[in-house]
Amino acid sequence: MNQAYIADAVRTPRGKGNDKGSLKSIKPAALLGQTLSALAQRNRLDTRLVSDAIFGCVTQTGDQGTSVGTLALPLANWSDSVSAVTINRYCASGLSATHFAALQAMHGDTLAVGGGVEMMSRVPMGADLGPLTHDTALQLQAGLVPIGIAADAIATQRAYSRHMLDAFAAESQQRAARAAARASASSMIAVTDEQGSSLLARDENIRPNTSVESLAAIAPAFAAWGAKGGEDGWDAQLCRRYRLPAIEHLHHAGNSPAMADAAAAVLLGTKQALGRAGLSARARVLGFADTGSDRMLALTGTVTAAKLAITRAGLDTQDIDLFEINEGFAAMALQFMEDMPVGHERINVNGGSIAIGHAMGCTGAALVSVLLDELERRQLRYGCISICGAAGVASALVLERLDGW
Repeated sequence: MNQAYIADAVRTPRGKGNDKGSLKSIKPAALLGQTLSALAQRNRLDTRLVSDAIFGCVTQTGDQGTSVGTLALPLANWSDSVSAVTINRYCASGLSATHFAALQAMHGDTLAVGGGVEMMSRVPMGADLGPLTHDTALQLQAGLVPIGIAADAIATQRAYSRHMLDAFAAESQQRAARAAARASASSMIAVTDEQGSSLLARDENIRPNTSVESLAAIAPAFAAWGAKGGEDGWDAQLCRRYRLPAIEHLHHAGNSPAMADAAAAVLLGTKQALGRAGLSARARVLGFADTGSDRMLALTGTVTAAKLAITRAGLDTQDIDLFEINEGFAAMALQFMEDMPVGHERINVNGGSIAIGHAMGCTGAALVSVLLDELERRQLRYGCISICGAAGVASALVLERLDGW
């Protein structure tokens, strides 16, 4: 069977996902369109050679409705022969879209693009009014615990203290600040307005002055929500299922992922397809996984997916030089390190979503370029990306850095 290679991967900076965000003035299709334009220009790509494009986006309504990924292609001046689709696997959408693109490339001996876009400043989480966020009766019936409360349940199970969670969050901020102080990452593109003026060239969520002490002053965010409903509420359900005396609520805005705006794209193909297009490869895809896990705890899927992808790649956890995981709450990251097991020195070495922000449908695809940039900077070989989402969905990808052909 053909193998999939990554010719290139690009991402925008992550902007603040609120009214103060520098990217709020640009529409999601246009933001993704700029990303696709940059991908084509960097590689002198004849877009007629691309057979399909798959994009992740979670909140598909308003500016992100009617297959926003499809609408980005003409804005990027790509060939009309390129088909596109927009998918929703919750927060794993962008990475799962990259997997689907790899499958398309391998099946058709062709080029394909995976990616994602999410602009939470323009289309807030839950704006689609779907049952996952707006139908409490369905959520209770299906056992779909809000993930902030699930994160608190994991912390309670594992006896992670508030100090441990805040220390991880503060370190994420410091790592991100150190990375931002270096020269701009090679795969990050600046976003411009219609006149060509720069809107954003660096990640803007990072708070370099964050400390454990400053985080300690923030009140937990999910206690009232968890207690609501009494014996039928989320806390009570979690305590019964996992035999816990109580849920200790420890997560807050400072040790949770920040909302963000961003877009990303990954160009994949078989070795033969890349050769026909005059492209070299930055990496080879060794294994990937889209899977499910405990739907109530949800966030544990990052471990499940990573282990499966690493096994499919024919590797062991200790073979992986660097991991990029979406920091979907501090407890999830601590649980990942404990269960894999792997030390913090190999995970999110430039910080993660707690500091940089989480643009839901985009983040998984963006982490491909984040990981590639760091593997290349350090001249390391193997990397793994893993990301989880609501209802226990999760995706992971293992790749091998190459030095071109």
